[in-house]
Amino acid sequence: MIINNNNDRYFFYLVSFSFVLSLAVVALGAFTRLTEAGLGCPDWPGCYGLLTVPQTALEQQTAAEFFPHTPLEPQKAWNEMLHRYIAGTLGLFVLAINLMAWRQVSRPKLVPILLLIMVTIQAVLGMWTVTLVLMPVVVMAHLLGGFTIVSLLWLLRLQLQATPVGMTQIGIKTLSRLRVAAIISVIVVILQIALGGWTAANYAALVCSQLPLCEANWQQLFDVKAFLLIQPQHDSYQYGVLDYGQRVSIHVVHRIGAMITTVVVLAMAWLCWRQPVLRRYSWGLVLLLTLQIALGVTNVVASLPLAVAVAHNVTGLGLLVAMVTISYRVGIGSRHSREAEQPLREEQSHG
Repeated sequence: MIINNNNDRYFFYLVSFSFVLSLAVVALGAFTRLTEAGLGCPDWPGCYGLLTVPQTALEQQTAAEFFPHTPLEPQKAWNEMLHRYIAGTLGLFVLAINLMAWRQVSRPKLVPILLLIMVTIQAVLGMWTVTLVLMPVVVMAHLLGGFTIVSLLWLLRLQLQATPVGMTQIGIKTLSRLRVAAIISVIVVILQIALGGWTAANYAALVCSQLPLCEANWQQLFDVKAFLLIQPQHDSYQYGVLDYGQRVSIHVVHRIGAMITTVVVLAMAWLCWRQPVLRRYSWGLVLLLTLQIALGVTNVVASLPLAVAVAHNVTGLGLLVAMVTISYRVGIGSRHSREAEQPLREEQSHG
Protein backbone atom coordinates (compact mmCIF):
# COMPACT_ATOMS: atom_id res chain seq x y z
CA MET A 1 0.00 0.00 0.00
CA ILE A 2 1.34 3.42 -0.99
CA ILE A 3 0.20 6.53 0.88
CA ASN A 4 -1.39 8.69 -1.81
CA ASN A 5 -4.21 10.61 -0.09
CA ASN A 6 -5.08 12.24 3.21
CA ASN A 7 -7.09 9.27 4.49
CA ASP A 8 -4.16 6.93 3.96
CA ARG A 9 -1.87 9.45 5.61
CA TYR A 10 -4.14 9.66 8.66
CA PHE A 11 -4.21 5.88 8.86
CA PHE A 12 -0.42 5.78 8.72
CA TYR A 13 -0.20 8.43 11.46
CA LEU A 14 -2.65 6.45 13.60
CA VAL A 15 -0.56 3.30 13.26
CA SER A 16 2.67 5.21 13.95
CA PHE A 17 1.28 6.88 17.07
CA SER A 18 -0.09 3.55 18.30
CA PHE A 19 3.35 2.04 17.85
CA VAL A 20 4.93 4.78 19.99
CA LEU A 21 2.17 4.29 22.57
CA SER A 22 2.83 0.55 22.63
CA LEU A 23 6.49 1.24 23.41
CA ALA A 24 5.37 3.37 26.35
CA VAL A 25 3.13 0.53 27.56
CA VAL A 26 6.03 -1.95 27.46
CA ALA A 27 8.38 0.47 29.25
CA LEU A 28 5.75 1.23 31.89
CA GLY A 29 5.05 -2.48 32.27
CA ALA A 30 8.72 -3.11 32.98
CA PHE A 31 8.81 -0.17 35.39
CA THR A 32 5.72 -1.48 37.18
CA ARG A 33 7.17 -4.97 37.50
CA LEU A 34 10.60 -3.77 38.65
CA THR A 35 9.12 -1.47 41.31
CA GLU A 36 7.03 -4.37 42.66
CA ALA A 37 3.87 -2.49 41.72
CA GLY A 38 2.27 -5.36 39.84
CA LEU A 39 0.06 -5.99 42.86
CA GLY A 40 -0.25 -2.29 43.72
CA CYS A 41 -3.96 -2.76 43.09
CA PRO A 42 -5.22 -6.13 44.38
CA ASP A 43 -8.20 -6.21 42.00
CA TRP A 44 -8.83 -5.67 38.29
CA PRO A 45 -9.62 -3.57 36.29
CA GLY A 46 -10.12 -1.02 39.05
CA CYS A 47 -8.07 -0.32 42.13
CA TYR A 48 -9.51 -1.28 45.52
CA GLY A 49 -12.94 -1.31 43.91
CA LEU A 50 -12.55 2.16 42.37
CA LEU A 51 -11.69 3.43 38.90
CA THR A 52 -8.73 5.28 40.34
CA VAL A 53 -6.42 4.95 43.33
CA PRO A 54 -8.25 5.63 46.65
CA GLN A 55 -7.49 9.21 47.67
CA THR A 56 -9.95 10.48 50.25
CA ALA A 57 -9.97 9.23 53.83
CA LEU A 58 -13.32 7.52 53.22
CA GLU A 59 -12.05 5.76 50.09
CA GLN A 60 -8.91 4.58 51.89
CA GLN A 61 -10.97 3.34 54.85
CA THR A 62 -13.26 1.43 52.51
CA ALA A 63 -10.26 -0.07 50.70
CA ALA A 64 -8.81 -1.23 54.03
CA GLU A 65 -12.10 -2.87 54.95
CA PHE A 66 -12.50 -4.75 51.67
CA PHE A 67 -8.81 -5.64 51.27
CA PRO A 68 -7.49 -5.99 54.85
CA HIS A 69 -4.54 -8.16 53.80
CA THR A 70 -3.35 -5.73 51.09
CA PRO A 71 -2.49 -2.34 52.63
CA LEU A 72 -2.69 0.55 50.20
CA GLU A 73 0.66 1.85 48.91
CA PRO A 74 -0.35 4.90 46.83
CA GLN A 75 2.85 5.13 44.76
CA LYS A 76 2.72 1.48 43.70
CA ALA A 77 -1.01 1.73 43.07
CA TRP A 78 -0.53 4.76 40.81
CA ASN A 79 2.25 3.00 38.91
CA GLU A 80 -0.07 0.09 38.23
CA MET A 81 -3.08 2.23 37.30
CA LEU A 82 -1.06 4.47 34.98
CA HIS A 83 0.06 1.35 33.17
CA ARG A 84 -3.56 0.17 32.91
CA TYR A 85 -4.81 3.56 31.68
CA ILE A 86 -2.25 3.76 28.88
CA ALA A 87 -2.72 0.10 27.96
CA GLY A 88 -6.47 0.70 27.78
CA THR A 89 -5.91 3.74 25.55
CA LEU A 90 -3.75 1.60 23.26
CA GLY A 91 -6.61 -0.90 23.05
CA LEU A 92 -8.94 1.86 21.83
CA PHE A 93 -6.39 2.90 19.21
CA VAL A 94 -6.10 -0.70 17.99
CA LEU A 95 -9.89 -0.81 17.68
CA ALA A 96 -9.75 2.42 15.65
CA ILE A 97 -7.06 0.87 13.42
CA ASN A 98 -9.38 -2.06 12.70
CA LEU A 99 -12.31 0.22 11.90
CA MET A 100 -10.21 2.29 9.49
CA ALA A 101 -8.60 -0.80 7.94
CA TRP A 102 -11.97 -2.25 6.97
CA ARG A 103 -13.20 1.03 5.49
CA GLN A 104 -10.84 0.71 2.53
CA VAL A 105 -10.19 -2.41 0.47
CA SER A 106 -6.49 -1.70 -0.15
CA ARG A 107 -5.58 -1.52 3.54
CA PRO A 108 -4.10 -4.57 5.31
CA LYS A 109 -6.66 -6.63 7.22
CA LEU A 110 -4.81 -9.57 8.79
CA VAL A 111 -2.40 -7.64 11.03
CA PRO A 112 -5.14 -5.35 12.44
CA ILE A 113 -7.22 -8.42 13.31
CA LEU A 114 -4.21 -10.07 14.96
CA LEU A 115 -3.62 -6.86 16.91
CA LEU A 116 -7.20 -6.85 18.18
CA ILE A 117 -6.89 -10.49 19.23
CA MET A 118 -3.58 -9.82 20.99
CA VAL A 119 -4.96 -6.78 22.84
CA THR A 120 -7.84 -8.93 24.09
CA ILE A 121 -5.44 -11.66 25.20
CA GLN A 122 -3.24 -9.05 26.90
CA ALA A 123 -6.22 -7.74 28.86
CA VAL A 124 -6.95 -11.27 30.10
CA LEU A 125 -3.29 -11.83 30.97
CA GLY A 126 -3.24 -8.48 32.80
CA MET A 127 -6.20 -9.62 34.86
CA TRP A 128 -4.61 -13.00 35.58
CA THR A 129 -1.35 -11.31 36.59
CA VAL A 130 -3.30 -9.80 39.50
CA THR A 131 -5.80 -12.56 40.28
CA LEU A 132 -3.15 -15.31 40.10
CA VAL A 133 -0.79 -13.18 42.20
CA LEU A 134 2.15 -12.83 39.75
CA MET A 135 2.23 -16.46 38.62
CA PRO A 136 5.51 -16.60 36.60
CA VAL A 137 4.08 -18.19 33.45
CA VAL A 138 1.40 -15.47 33.30
CA VAL A 139 3.93 -12.68 33.92
CA MET A 140 6.19 -14.03 31.15
CA ALA A 141 3.25 -14.45 28.76
CA HIS A 142 2.14 -10.89 29.52
CA LEU A 143 5.62 -9.62 28.64
CA LEU A 144 5.68 -11.59 25.38
CA GLY A 145 2.19 -10.34 24.55
CA GLY A 146 3.32 -6.75 24.90
CA PHE A 147 6.33 -7.36 22.69
CA THR A 148 4.07 -9.06 20.12
CA ILE A 149 1.75 -6.06 19.97
CA VAL A 150 4.68 -3.69 19.42
CA SER A 151 6.06 -5.95 16.66
CA LEU A 152 2.67 -6.24 14.94
CA LEU A 153 2.15 -2.47 14.98
CA TRP A 154 5.60 -1.99 13.47
CA LEU A 155 4.88 -4.67 10.88
CA LEU A 156 1.64 -2.91 9.94
CA ARG A 157 3.55 0.35 9.61
CA LEU A 158 6.03 -1.38 7.29
CA GLN A 159 3.16 -2.70 5.17
CA LEU A 160 1.95 0.86 4.64
CA GLN A 161 5.30 1.94 3.21
CA ALA A 162 6.72 1.33 -0.24
CA THR A 163 9.41 -1.35 -0.57
CA PRO A 164 12.94 0.13 -0.90
CA VAL A 165 13.93 0.10 -4.58
CA GLY A 166 17.32 -1.46 -3.93
CA MET A 167 15.82 -4.66 -2.52
CA THR A 168 14.95 -5.89 -6.01
CA GLN A 169 18.62 -5.61 -7.03
CA ILE A 170 19.56 -8.53 -4.76
CA GLY A 171 19.44 -11.96 -6.38
CA ILE A 172 16.47 -14.21 -5.61
CA LYS A 173 18.64 -16.97 -4.15
CA THR A 174 20.45 -14.50 -1.92
CA LEU A 175 17.15 -13.04 -0.76
CA SER A 176 15.82 -16.51 0.01
CA ARG A 177 18.88 -17.34 2.12
CA LEU A 178 18.64 -13.99 3.88
CA ARG A 179 14.98 -14.60 4.64
CA VAL A 180 15.70 -17.97 6.22
CA ALA A 181 18.51 -16.44 8.28
CA ALA A 182 16.28 -13.55 9.35
CA ILE A 183 13.46 -15.88 10.44
CA ILE A 184 15.91 -17.97 12.47
CA SER A 185 17.28 -14.79 14.04
CA VAL A 186 13.76 -13.63 14.96
CA ILE A 187 13.06 -16.98 16.64
CA VAL A 188 16.35 -16.88 18.59
CA VAL A 189 15.69 -13.32 19.80
CA ILE A 190 12.15 -14.24 20.87
CA LEU A 191 13.43 -17.25 22.83
CA GLN A 192 16.02 -15.06 24.57
CA ILE A 193 13.35 -12.50 25.43
CA ALA A 194 11.23 -15.32 26.87
CA LEU A 195 14.22 -16.44 28.97
CA GLY A 196 14.62 -12.88 30.20
CA GLY A 197 10.95 -12.77 31.10
CA TRP A 198 11.23 -16.09 32.94
CA THR A 199 14.28 -14.78 34.81
CA ALA A 200 12.44 -11.65 35.90
CA ALA A 201 9.19 -13.45 36.76
CA ASN A 202 11.06 -15.84 39.06
CA TYR A 203 13.19 -13.11 40.67
CA ALA A 204 16.40 -14.70 39.44
CA ALA A 205 18.03 -11.56 38.03
CA LEU A 206 20.25 -10.91 41.05
CA VAL A 207 21.11 -14.48 42.00
CA CYS A 208 24.47 -14.36 40.15
CA SER A 209 26.63 -11.29 40.67
CA GLN A 210 29.80 -12.37 38.82
CA LEU A 211 30.66 -12.76 35.14
CA PRO A 212 30.62 -14.48 32.74
CA LEU A 213 28.22 -17.10 34.17
CA CYS A 214 27.88 -17.33 37.95
CA GLU A 215 29.96 -17.52 41.12
CA ALA A 216 27.98 -20.55 42.24
CA ASN A 217 28.75 -24.10 41.12
CA TRP A 218 25.83 -23.99 38.71
CA GLN A 219 26.59 -27.36 37.10
CA GLN A 220 25.84 -29.13 40.38
CA LEU A 221 22.97 -26.83 41.26
CA PHE A 222 21.32 -27.06 37.83
CA ASP A 223 17.70 -28.17 38.06
CA VAL A 224 15.61 -28.61 34.93
CA LYS A 225 12.45 -28.27 37.04
CA ALA A 226 13.20 -24.56 37.20
CA PHE A 227 11.83 -24.32 33.65
CA LEU A 228 8.50 -26.02 34.30
CA LEU A 229 5.90 -23.47 33.27
CA ILE A 230 3.30 -24.73 35.72
CA GLN A 231 4.59 -24.44 39.27
CA PRO A 232 3.05 -25.68 42.55
CA GLN A 233 0.18 -23.53 43.81
CA HIS A 234 1.15 -20.69 46.17
CA ASP A 235 -0.78 -17.91 47.85
CA SER A 236 1.56 -15.43 46.17
CA TYR A 237 4.46 -15.67 43.73
CA GLN A 238 5.78 -12.21 44.57
CA TYR A 239 9.53 -12.29 45.28
CA GLY A 240 9.70 -15.82 43.84
CA VAL A 241 8.98 -19.32 45.11
CA LEU A 242 11.89 -21.28 43.60
CA ASP A 243 14.93 -22.29 45.60
CA TYR A 244 18.45 -20.91 45.11
CA GLY A 245 19.63 -23.68 42.78
CA GLN A 246 16.62 -23.30 40.52
CA ARG A 247 17.08 -19.55 40.28
CA VAL A 248 20.76 -20.04 39.47
CA SER A 249 19.73 -22.49 36.73
CA ILE A 250 17.41 -19.91 35.16
CA HIS A 251 19.95 -17.10 35.40
CA VAL A 252 22.79 -19.13 33.87
CA VAL A 253 20.62 -20.38 30.99
CA HIS A 254 19.62 -16.77 30.30
CA ARG A 255 23.31 -15.79 30.11
CA ILE A 256 24.15 -18.73 27.84
CA GLY A 257 21.17 -17.74 25.71
CA ALA A 258 22.57 -14.22 25.54
CA MET A 259 25.86 -15.59 24.20
CA ILE A 260 24.06 -17.64 21.54
CA THR A 261 21.88 -14.67 20.62
CA THR A 262 24.98 -12.50 20.27
CA VAL A 263 26.50 -14.91 17.77
CA VAL A 264 23.25 -15.15 15.78
CA VAL A 265 22.70 -11.38 15.69
CA LEU A 266 26.30 -10.74 14.63
CA ALA A 267 25.95 -13.36 11.89
CA MET A 268 22.79 -11.64 10.67
CA ALA A 269 24.55 -8.27 10.80
CA TRP A 270 27.40 -9.67 8.69
CA LEU A 271 24.95 -11.05 6.11
CA CYS A 272 23.28 -7.64 5.92
CA TRP A 273 26.63 -5.88 5.62
CA ARG A 274 27.37 -7.85 2.45
CA GLN A 275 24.36 -6.22 0.75
CA PRO A 276 24.73 -2.43 0.35
CA VAL A 277 20.96 -1.85 0.56
CA LEU A 278 20.84 -3.66 3.92
CA ARG A 279 23.99 -2.12 5.37
CA ARG A 280 22.10 0.36 7.56
CA TYR A 281 20.32 -2.57 9.21
CA SER A 282 23.70 -4.11 9.93
CA TRP A 283 24.76 -0.96 11.77
CA GLY A 284 21.48 -0.93 13.67
CA LEU A 285 21.84 -4.54 14.81
CA VAL A 286 25.41 -4.03 16.01
CA LEU A 287 24.54 -0.84 17.90
CA LEU A 288 21.49 -2.38 19.58
CA LEU A 289 23.39 -5.54 20.46
CA THR A 290 26.30 -3.56 21.93
CA LEU A 291 23.91 -1.46 24.00
CA GLN A 292 22.03 -4.53 25.20
CA ILE A 293 25.23 -6.29 26.29
CA ALA A 294 26.40 -3.14 28.11
CA LEU A 295 23.04 -2.85 29.88
CA GLY A 296 23.08 -6.53 30.82
CA VAL A 297 26.57 -6.28 32.31
CA THR A 298 25.60 -3.12 34.18
CA ASN A 299 22.57 -4.92 35.64
CA VAL A 300 24.90 -7.57 37.05
CA VAL A 301 27.66 -5.25 38.28
CA ALA A 302 25.37 -2.55 39.73
CA SER A 303 22.68 -4.92 41.11
CA LEU A 304 19.85 -4.11 38.72
CA PRO A 305 19.45 -0.31 38.72
CA LEU A 306 15.86 0.56 37.85
CA ALA A 307 16.58 2.77 34.83
CA VAL A 308 19.09 0.27 33.42
CA ALA A 309 16.74 -2.67 33.91
CA VAL A 310 13.91 -0.85 32.09
CA ALA A 311 16.30 0.13 29.29
CA HIS A 312 17.39 -3.52 29.04
CA ASN A 313 13.77 -4.51 28.38
CA VAL A 314 13.22 -1.79 25.80
CA THR A 315 16.51 -2.47 23.98
CA GLY A 316 15.63 -6.17 23.76
CA LEU A 317 12.38 -5.09 22.15
CA GLY A 318 14.38 -2.89 19.79
CA LEU A 319 16.42 -5.89 18.67
CA LEU A 320 13.23 -7.82 17.98
CA VAL A 321 11.75 -4.93 15.97
CA ALA A 322 15.00 -4.66 13.96
CA MET A 323 14.88 -8.38 13.16
CA VAL A 324 11.21 -8.17 12.18
CA THR A 325 12.08 -5.25 9.87
CA ILE A 326 14.85 -7.17 8.13
CA SER A 327 12.72 -10.29 7.80
CA TYR A 328 9.84 -8.31 6.29
CA ARG A 329 12.00 -6.27 3.92
CA VAL A 330 13.83 -9.34 2.66
CA GLY A 331 10.59 -11.29 2.28
CA ILE A 332 8.88 -8.53 0.30
CA GLY A 333 12.00 -8.04 -1.82
CA SER A 334 12.04 -11.76 -2.60
CA ARG A 335 8.38 -11.73 -3.58
CA HIS A 336 8.77 -8.69 -5.84
CA SER A 337 11.83 -10.21 -7.51
CA ARG A 338 9.92 -13.40 -8.25
CA GLU A 339 7.00 -11.42 -9.63
CA ALA A 340 9.36 -9.45 -11.86
CA GLU A 341 10.94 -12.64 -13.23
CA GLN A 342 7.65 -14.42 -13.80
CA PRO A 343 6.81 -12.67 -17.13
CA LEU A 344 10.31 -13.45 -18.43
CA ARG A 345 9.92 -17.11 -17.56
CA GLU A 346 6.51 -17.27 -19.24
CA GLU A 347 7.93 -15.55 -22.34
CA GLN A 348 10.81 -18.02 -22.49
CA SER A 349 8.49 -20.99 -22.10
CA HIS A 350 6.21 -19.75 -24.91
CA GLY A 351 9.22 -18.98 -27.09
